[in-house]
Amino acid sequence: MTNPSQNPTGPTAHPTGPTAHPTGPTSQPTGPPPYPAALTPYPTIPPPYPTVPPVDPTGQPYHRQDRTTGRHRWWRAWVGTLLLAVAYFFGLLVLLAFSFGLGTALGAPELPDGGADLGPLGNTAMDLVSIAIALPLVLLATLWPARRPVGTVTSVTGRLRIGWLGRCLLAGLLPILLLTVTAFFLPGDSGESDTWVGWRSFLTALAVLAVLVPLQAAAEEYVFRGWLLQAVGAFVRSPWFAVIPQAVLFAAAHGWGTRWGFLGLLVNGLVAGLLTIRTGGLEAAIALHVLNNLLAFGVSAAVVDGLSSDETAADAPWSLALTAIVADLLYAAIVLWFARRHKPQRLSAPSTPPAPYAHPAPTA
Repeated sequence: MTNPSQNPTGPTAHPTGPTAHPTGPTSQPTGPPPYPAALTPYPTIPPPYPTVPPVDPTGQPYHRQDRTTGRHRWWRAWVGTLLLAVAYFFGLLVLLAFSFGLGTALGAPELPDGGADLGPLGNTAMDLVSIAIALPLVLLATLWPARRPVGTVTSVTGRLRIGWLGRCLLAGLLPILLLTVTAFFLPGDSGESDTWVGWRSFLTALAVLAVLVPLQAAAEEYVFRGWLLQAVGAFVRSPWFAVIPQAVLFAAAHGWGTRWGFLGLLVNGLVAGLLTIRTGGLEAAIALHVLNNLLAFGVSAAVVDGLSSDETAADAPWSLALTAIVADLLYAAIVLWFARRHKPQRLSAPSTPPAPYAHPAPTA
């Protein structure tokens, strides 16, 4: 008698039941498919905003900040410049009306241009304020129509770098000292007054100038080295193509005096523009402008009727203009040396592209 466990010929050795070969009804589903054969479970969603340029994931230099947000349009820079000019014109009208009202209340005489004669210091203060009002207008134009944070017109970090501004002010001390000493020994106009104004008047004027000159100088930098530099840089990659137009406009805005005066202002605009791109912000340009203007206005405030003069840097003789050019180049050399040591941020932080649309997983 054979043991079934030793000669596996029973039903367990060769499973021939329905569970061994799944050929029964459970191996092929007979119900309808979960989705029609001609359709996909989830239709493909088109990419959002197909006409908007993508956000640049790489860092950009200062003059290309308009390209970092993905909102660049060809018309934004043109419309922003036009609105900025119109708003500035109306701002001047409001300031003129305020000056006239103040002069009427104080019984001040009237100037030939229709404004009130508030005295040398008062008129100088009004002139400085008339330029300083451009600063908030630039910030508003950066918000709209440029459609980007206001800090991007200050530096690639989105803010004013106080530490780097202090180093730039320190870098300007030697060039300004050179310019002051040289100008002292240069022959001056025989018609200029050299009578000391007195300590009380001088210190009062210095206090007013110390408040208003930085605002006036910063406003000019935000307009020329800020808005105009970035408006052109939105269309060109070369720093030179972005720097040259604003330097020419900067020199022309001071009026046509002498050829050397215009050349000095042109070089100043080129140096300030290149330093802005090289250091990633307006701090170096603002520091140079503030120091130059404080020196010029401070010297004028020291003598009787010095602030009444209508001369600008455009009227400088060749000797003074050439000295100013040397001082600007020396300042640029010192700032670039500081930049190699302290390495201020030159490019904006890379932007994070938007996350792609994630299709939800189909459910059973």
